[in-house]
Amino acid sequence: MNQIDLKNKSAVVTGGAQGIGLAIAERLLVSGASVCLWDRDEKLVNKTAESLASKGRVVTAVMDVTDLESVKNAARQTKEALGRIDILVCNAGIAGPIAKLCEYPPEEWQQVIDIDLTGVFNCLHVVTPIMIEQNYGRIVNVASVAGKDGNPNAAPYSAAKAGVIALTKSLGKELAEFDIAVNCITPAAAKTRIFDQISEEHIQYMLSKIPRNRFLKVEEAASMVAWLSSAENSFTTGGVFDLSGGRSTY
Repeated sequence: MNQIDLKNKSAVVTGGAQGIGLAIAERLLVSGASVCLWDRDEKLVNKTAESLASKGRVVTAVMDVTDLESVKNAARQTKEALGRIDILVCNAGIAGPIAKLCEYPPEEWQQVIDIDLTGVFNCLHVVTPIMIEQNYGRIVNVASVAGKDGNPNAAPYSAAKAGVIALTKSLGKELAEFDIAVNCITPAAAKTRIFDQISEEHIQYMLSKIPRNRFLKVEEAASMVAWLSSAENSFTTGGVFDLSGGRSTY
């Protein structure tokens, strides 16, 4: 494992209690950062924090990315606990049901958009002023290859993740005058609990599109996020970093 220097940095990982978020939190910790896990599942996030405690300083904030006041409270708690927020990883998300667009329940569409896109906006809206005041920050948004290619029967997820990509590009330009980098990753599917939300047929469809003929390992995503979160990433901003196993062509 390459050594990434995140000593004396404080990080927030949304959806940090499990899956890719957990892997990212662990990698940031072993790289020297203090980490606050933001998650809506109080029992799970506290259990995760306990499991990571031997690797570094971990605190938690029970919150909901869809609720702006909840995000503000989480940021306040994080600053009180860690002193500052140097790194923000917007990872929280859901897949939503697998269904044709014409049959998609509108309330399910809205829930996916609220969590996967508006949730990212809420976190950026609250945390970027903190980073501007510090004149330092590293932001990594977790989008998806679905945001590039569009997965059939997953219109809201694909649309939300495409929105995250565009949001990243826009904010990267806005903050380029500061020592703040805003980038996103576009992973292919990884074997996490999000698979519980989708059908076996859709899982096999996603696998068939990956030239490496396997799913992403969460540790591979964490490695890329760790570098993007470091001071070494001092020039690239508004970028989209592919983790598709060869699926994406742009």
